[in-house]
Amino acid sequence: MPSATDKTQANGLANGYTAIAGTEKCLPTVTPGETFWQTEKDELHDHRSTEQLPEHSDIVIIGAGYAGVGTAYHLVKDYDAKSVTILEARGACSGATGRNGGHCRPDLYGHIPTYMDRAGAQAGAEVALFEIANLRALKKIIEEEKIDCDFTLTRSTDVWCNEESAKKAKAVYDRMVAENLDYMNDVIFYTGDRSEGISGVKGAKACASFTAGTMWPYKFIMHLVKLVVTAGVNLQTHTPVTSVEPCSQEQGGFTVTTPRGTMHAGKVVYANNAYVSGILPQYKKNIIPCKGICCRITLPESKEAAPLLTNSYINRTDENVLSYLIPRSDGSIVVGGAAAVFRNAEDQWYDNVDDSVLIDAANDYYTDYMQRTYYGWEGAKIDKLWSGVMGYSYDSNPHIGAVPGESDQYILAGFNGHGMPVIWLSSKEVAKMVMEDVSFDKTGLPGLFQSTQFRIDRALNGKEEDGDILGTGKSAATKP
Repeated sequence: MPSATDKTQANGLANGYTAIAGTEKCLPTVTPGETFWQTEKDELHDHRSTEQLPEHSDIVIIGAGYAGVGTAYHLVKDYDAKSVTILEARGACSGATGRNGGHCRPDLYGHIPTYMDRAGAQAGAEVALFEIANLRALKKIIEEEKIDCDFTLTRSTDVWCNEESAKKAKAVYDRMVAENLDYMNDVIFYTGDRSEGISGVKGAKACASFTAGTMWPYKFIMHLVKLVVTAGVNLQTHTPVTSVEPCSQEQGGFTVTTPRGTMHAGKVVYANNAYVSGILPQYKKNIIPCKGICCRITLPESKEAAPLLTNSYINRTDENVLSYLIPRSDGSIVVGGAAAVFRNAEDQWYDNVDDSVLIDAANDYYTDYMQRTYYGWEGAKIDKLWSGVMGYSYDSNPHIGAVPGESDQYILAGFNGHGMPVIWLSSKEVAKMVMEDVSFDKTGLPGLFQSTQFRIDRALNGKEEDGDILGTGKSAATKP
């Protein structure tokens, strides 16, 4: 039986891909598995603005997900850019953005202490404040553009059901409070017997909550797609980029090659996240494609409505299996995660881009999840189960900014399954760099996000234990 890698390469060849040696695993499959979010495809999902590729575009964006479409939006809205093309390997928003859990949850204390230990309190706080600002900016743009995407501003509840983990979480909370960070005033932490009653989670030993958001990510992005296409952006779906090569010094710019032909680009933005090393091999060990799972859970129509959940959740079981969860207005639940369940099945998720198949090791985990976790959800069952490919970086920070050592090339990738609270404002700042030719330090981006040669070399030459993936203290080049 062919492996997932064999199938990925076969799919790539069938779609006309030309692999770069050593990066075959970074080619997206032709047909991803169906998700709940995309049960009804948007009319622009497979859109091509012109029958043929344009001969030239001042700016070519690779990827029509959150990062690529967000950058295009800011280019046309903030700078009235007239010559922008988006090239997408599959349908618009068919990658991680259209396959995630709909959670827009800033990190206020999860990875922040690690960032503080590495680079100082200011650097860590800078990330948290940026993500809080990102959530507010999302709310503002959704209201301004009247985007129907089920956006809800709510509380996100963290839950720990393991006694030892609960104590460690409380210690982290106390440390963050001691840093005198104003944003921690939005966080409230409970321990002991009250935790189960407050969170509603069976066996909770501690819980915390703070402001977060939920949304229908595919609807959000596809509304933006309509806006940018209407503004003149040329969208070319089912057009994978196989190489980007600099032109002669006299001509300048780049030749962008696809199975449908070539085009000339003045500047290039790499917004293809987990697949970026397929075009930029220097990122091969910096951004690793890793699969995850997500599902939608419903109750039988014959059953009375379950107790109303108004918060989003990050739940950790007594066995320290983490799941993220959002309630939906239709009474259903979208929940995913459970990495600890399939962690040892490395070939099914690590360095694997085949989102047309599920992760066998975790297919049954969410079958009775709501019954195990909450009261009043007897009879709940999985309505739809899907996988998605995320880009995990060596040090758990995204790579954003000018591609080191290159002119007129920019990257916006490696979001570690945490792109929703980061990408909107990041894409705004990338648009600024592209249009104003400003350096990274002239933007509002956290310093830890800058893609540098040091970070690239550290991943290429470093030891596995020097990195950090999924908060394990291990690198994206190892098996967490």
